[in-house]
Amino acid sequence: MPGENLSRDEAQERGRLLSVDAYDVALDVRSALAQGADADTFRSRTTIRFRCAEPGAATFADLLAPAVTAVTLNGRELDPAAVFDGTRITLDALAAENVLVVDAQCAYSRTGEGLHRFVDPEDGEVYLYTQYEPADSRRVFANFEQPDLKAPFTFEVTAPEGWVVLSNGAQDGAAEGGRHRFATTRPISTYITAVVAGPYHYVSDSYRRTFEDSTELEIPLGALCRKGLAKHFDADDVFTVTKQGLDFFHDHFDFPYPFGKYDQAFVPEYNLGAMENPGCVTFREEFIFRGKVTEASYERRANVILHEMAHMWFGDLVTMQWWDDLWLKESYADFMGAFAQVEATRFTDGWITFANRRKSWAYRADQLPSTHPVTADIRDLEDAKLNFDGITYAKGAAVLKQLVAYVGQEAFLEGARRYFKRHAYGNTRLTDLLTVLEETSGRDLAEWSRAWLETAGVNSLTPQVTYDAQDRITELGILQEAAPSHPALRPHRVAVGLYRRQEADSALVRYARAEVDVSGPHTAVPELAGLERPELILVNDEDLTYGKVRFDEGSLATLRARLGDLADPMARALCWAALWGLTRDGLMPARDYLDLVRRFAGRETDIGVLQSLHDQAQAALQHYAAPEHRERAARELAEGALRQLRLAEPGSDHQLTWARHFAAVAAVPADLQLVQGLLDGTAKIDGLDVDQELRWTLLEPLAAHGLADEAVIAAELARDDTASGRRHQVRCLAARPSAEVKEQAWQQVVESDALSNALVEATIAGFAQPGQQELLAPYAPRYFEAIERVWRERSIEIGMDVVRGLFPDWLVEHSTLEAADRWLAEHDRAAPALRRLVLENRDDLARALRAQACDAAAGARP
Repeated sequence: MPGENLSRDEAQERGRLLSVDAYDVALDVRSALAQGADADTFRSRTTIRFRCAEPGAATFADLLAPAVTAVTLNGRELDPAAVFDGTRITLDALAAENVLVVDAQCAYSRTGEGLHRFVDPEDGEVYLYTQYEPADSRRVFANFEQPDLKAPFTFEVTAPEGWVVLSNGAQDGAAEGGRHRFATTRPISTYITAVVAGPYHYVSDSYRRTFEDSTELEIPLGALCRKGLAKHFDADDVFTVTKQGLDFFHDHFDFPYPFGKYDQAFVPEYNLGAMENPGCVTFREEFIFRGKVTEASYERRANVILHEMAHMWFGDLVTMQWWDDLWLKESYADFMGAFAQVEATRFTDGWITFANRRKSWAYRADQLPSTHPVTADIRDLEDAKLNFDGITYAKGAAVLKQLVAYVGQEAFLEGARRYFKRHAYGNTRLTDLLTVLEETSGRDLAEWSRAWLETAGVNSLTPQVTYDAQDRITELGILQEAAPSHPALRPHRVAVGLYRRQEADSALVRYARAEVDVSGPHTAVPELAGLERPELILVNDEDLTYGKVRFDEGSLATLRARLGDLADPMARALCWAALWGLTRDGLMPARDYLDLVRRFAGRETDIGVLQSLHDQAQAALQHYAAPEHRERAARELAEGALRQLRLAEPGSDHQLTWARHFAAVAAVPADLQLVQGLLDGTAKIDGLDVDQELRWTLLEPLAAHGLADEAVIAAELARDDTASGRRHQVRCLAARPSAEVKEQAWQQVVESDALSNALVEATIAGFAQPGQQELLAPYAPRYFEAIERVWRERSIEIGMDVVRGLFPDWLVEHSTLEAADRWLAEHDRAAPALRRLVLENRDDLARALRAQACDAAAGARP
């Protein structure tokens, strides 16, 4: 819609003109309980008090709404038909001081953008919550939707009586007639305001702290979820991590939590992991576990809790000026979340997870044609939406981790403390942060910033070593390389570890280590000269820097033979990640990577690393293995998974993980028969509890192989007729190997907007299954015919789901690549964000073709 995509230039001009003093927002959501069309909209009445630097000038307010009832500016009634175009309200003849009142009918959302309305299929209850970032608060109330126009907010919400209603501020007195009024916030940006309303299950607690000056801080804590999930809700663990995080951040930030209460709402059909609304943080309800999960799931939840908590300071208290500096909050929250997790909670291996999961996300994003510097060039809101990516989050966090090693932890934290005090409730740019860090560290960070924050791409680091006749190192150096498209070489602080066995059959352990500052194409490591020949040289030991790790020939041979003997879990995780990088880059045949997984994954002790290995093995099998080798590779992978499933300790996390992996790769009749037996109870594995969540995991491959029809799936839903069960049902239905099924799924997602965001996601997840290439082939041309229309007609969230999720990567052929290239050539004026998504998918496809060629060449060797 014209005007929906706010540009940076427009925001800068409006930011130059305006200062906002206060918002008063009144929402009436009693219509949420209505039926039919009456439940489509709610009343929104907003009063904005703001100043204009140039009286007489014109500007606009933002609002995405079906209808505006009345607009009043400084007591002057404006004709809504004349000033409102569906996205913006034109405001002219501004005074020095202004009062704008907008009365509108806004729409409930089914896409997770704005005020989302969810009807629980289990009990018919209605639940509401808001989600705005980067710019969807304008779907709920009229405002100036840009992060630098911060202001205090006062919310009033009229809701059905008996509902729990929350906002950023604490409730101001008791509700009267369903009307809830909330304390005025400190100045915050529009995108982090929030409302949560419905018959939620609410648990309370409190956090108390006494500071050195004897002042006391008490923070009321709340945690809430749908009533249907209450029996699964482990709020005590949520509160434990919350209190540990508040202790950690108060210990290190020297700025008391500034937003009063701290509610954490676990909400349905949520598009993100979580959102840092001050005082009212929202999370996807999948963080409430309905069955047995591994410790990695609890670690992941704790990390997200701490990530969002870090945002209370980085992002909410101090906010970026514009989305160019989105990293100022996301990179810091990603880093501080992992840091707090390791230092303050039971999850002391958090840096292994960071190296294994988060940095893998960053390395992938940084090798796409859409890669960008950490501090990005964000032209408009569509650019901003797509930049919530692995570079802004994980690469930025990895760069900050290296910065801590460079300037020292205390200098880094003192810089944060000064940053908060200097810019509290304000907005900042990159230079504001660098200024305080230069003050506290005594270092000139301009060159560091240019190298790490202002250039794109990832370097590779390869050891180069020579030995003398006595098998001692004569010279060890590090070769640094960059892709031709992004040729910058960077300064790296790295540790180099030398590993060997102490005895013939003992573990591989580190016997020497040196830290070195890498600069330029070649850097010597003189401290390691003269030492005995290692079996493994690990560059970037301990994961100090951000870069792709390569191996010399001897080290690679050691890993092929003895990867499972590597004793240190961090070193092992780094080697696994490097081997996956070689596979993705077409430098290691997929069959070799799968062989390593088959032989050594069973010895992996870190459950998060093991789960990653399973995900990567499945990706290698489907995308990187040569087609003529895939059937055999799948059979061997399933055989290995079943062997490890039977060997795993009964009832352990490893047993559950191997069971899920076995179900995902089972393909031959005997394997599928066992999956069926585990589901119906005719087969058992000692200690494996086949709970409801695992039942759905087992049912999906049976549906995909035509062994579970609609009636079987319906029977499973009857056992679990919940919101979660409905999502699983939809996914299983879409997985079935039938032309009619695929057509129905396509129609529901591409040609209709009847499904909610969660069911769109589930349908897409089930649509493309391994081994269904012939069924899916007709949808490749239809995809390219439909995506521009989908992008134009649907919300950006749904558009992103469709464009990413239905790209025909199931057809890894040159014809698909040519179709993508043809679309890009013929649609050079399509929305830049849409072109970026297609270009990224096209790059993944080209990478898969290169990897398959590598695998095929390995198979052709005698």
